[in-house]
Amino acid sequence: MAGGRRAAGLALRWGCCLLLCCAAASSLELSMPAVVEAEAGGTASIECNFYTAENGSSTSITWFYMDRNSRVRLCRIAGSEILEENVDYKGRLSVGKDQALSISRVTVQDARTFVCQVGEGSRVLGENQTRLHVYKVPEAPEIVASSGGASVRSSEIPEIARCVSKNGFPPPNITWHKNGEQLQPEEDTVKMQSTLTRESSGLYTVSSTLFARVTREDRHSLYHCAVHYWLRGQRRTAESRRVGITVFYPAKHVKLQVLPSSALVKEGDDVKLVCEADSNPAPVYSFLKRGLDDVWHDLSSLPDASSGVLNLHGVNKSSSGLYKCQTLDLDDMKQMEKDVELVVNYIEGVHVKMEPSSPLREGDSVRLSCNAHSPLSLDYQWRDEKDRTVARGNQLFLSNLTFETSRNLSCKVMAPSVPGLEQSKRVAVAVEGKPRIVSISSPLYVRQDEVVNLTCKAIAFPRPSVHWSINGTAHEYVEDQHIASNLTVRVSHDLLRAGAMCRVSNALGVSEERIQLLDQKIPESKGVIIVAIIVCILVVAVLGSVIYFLHKKGKIPCGRAGKQDITRPEARKDKIVVEVKSDKVSEEAGLLQGANGEKRSAADQSEKYIDLRN
Repeated sequence: MAGGRRAAGLALRWGCCLLLCCAAASSLELSMPAVVEAEAGGTASIECNFYTAENGSSTSITWFYMDRNSRVRLCRIAGSEILEENVDYKGRLSVGKDQALSISRVTVQDARTFVCQVGEGSRVLGENQTRLHVYKVPEAPEIVASSGGASVRSSEIPEIARCVSKNGFPPPNITWHKNGEQLQPEEDTVKMQSTLTRESSGLYTVSSTLFARVTREDRHSLYHCAVHYWLRGQRRTAESRRVGITVFYPAKHVKLQVLPSSALVKEGDDVKLVCEADSNPAPVYSFLKRGLDDVWHDLSSLPDASSGVLNLHGVNKSSSGLYKCQTLDLDDMKQMEKDVELVVNYIEGVHVKMEPSSPLREGDSVRLSCNAHSPLSLDYQWRDEKDRTVARGNQLFLSNLTFETSRNLSCKVMAPSVPGLEQSKRVAVAVEGKPRIVSISSPLYVRQDEVVNLTCKAIAFPRPSVHWSINGTAHEYVEDQHIASNLTVRVSHDLLRAGAMCRVSNALGVSEERIQLLDQKIPESKGVIIVAIIVCILVVAVLGSVIYFLHKKGKIPCGRAGKQDITRPEARKDKIVVEVKSDKVSEEAGLLQGANGEKRSAADQSEKYIDLRN
């Protein structure tokens, strides 16, 4: 009964209040935005637009804010002046021309409801309210991948990465993505743990940790996180960078290969056997080779074998065979293996046969045959000392041999299918015989007591020796099959008389030749001949000058009737010859000999004619 009376009293009071409000509202029009947004640190402007029919000059505005469920007086405004101001907002409030209330240096604590109340005197004409939303864009998210990696065989869901975004308001939230697709929590597969921390500034820091099971394919996956927040009624997003993680997984396959390709390996090459298992971490590697007795021999002691690389330097025929690589996974002790056949291409047993094999003489013929062993098809070439190709094919026939054709040849054997695979064998084609003198400095014109060089050149095999019949300083040099000796001597009377003997010998015989020395003298008549020639030239020149002078003076008539031949007497009108003879034919012969040593006959040297005709 009492409760009913209390309820009736409350209803009566609320009814009276509503009537008063309606009466006041009938004379006031008041509008305010439902929501105003402002960034933390900025300025918020809250409009309170009203119209009253009385247009009283005593109209004022009183602002309140809601703190939980209670109303707190903020300030009272009359005209454009703030008459009363809340202590918490002192220095941050201002009023614009449009009666809007501006709050500067907005903080997250300002995110509340503000009430604008319009009154006249002590009478309240009406009120309205606006919700102030304060926002702060969070910092870009930072992601850190798990340093320990993740194993596909892990019994627990492994940690993938952590993501943090700081200083946001209102509190943002974080989502996770793999290869661009958003991840959703799944039982025993994907799990996300998030924490929200309110800082002393009132801003929020949100962090999240991703846990997810991985497969071997996830070694290429990229993860990132995104932070989501609201701004001016719209949902915004900021993404982190992409990160990958280390995934541990066992091997499914093992590959063993020969580098370079086994089809191209030749003797002398450096070869690598590379073993690879598609696991992470890499397993323990070991190498073995099957011997001729079908027993496997361990090669793991060689350098780098434990890392999956077997280095074979300078392989040969014996390096061919079956090699095997074994891998051991230390996590589950599982063992896998792979083998490969190594084929080393080779050429061996290069041999040159000479027919006949007996010593060769000048004029003989010889046949050379070259053979080699290899599992490949071979080509043959014959080359000389200057590496020029002489012939092709495995046989070479040489005929009419001489000392000059003696030389060293080589048989070059090549495998066209394997570039660079070749072998060579040298053979000497030596023609034997007694020496033959091919060049000698004879005859040689010399003077008494003159120092001269005597030269003797010969060819032979075996190599001969050179001896001189006189004493002197000898120098020898060898060129191909030739041997030459230069002897430096002083010319004496005995040497001019007897000459010098060059003797060349080897085990097969002796050859010798004499160098003739001739005395070279200056002829006595040489000066006389030169003087006679000069005198004759002068006489002719003077005679010509006199005749020309007389002709100019008119002393000599030039008509046909009076023409006279004064250039030569009547008795010898056809020819005037100055003849110079010398009886010293032998002396002149030496002086008139050419530089190349050729002789001129005595008859040519004994007489010289000079024709003095015009």
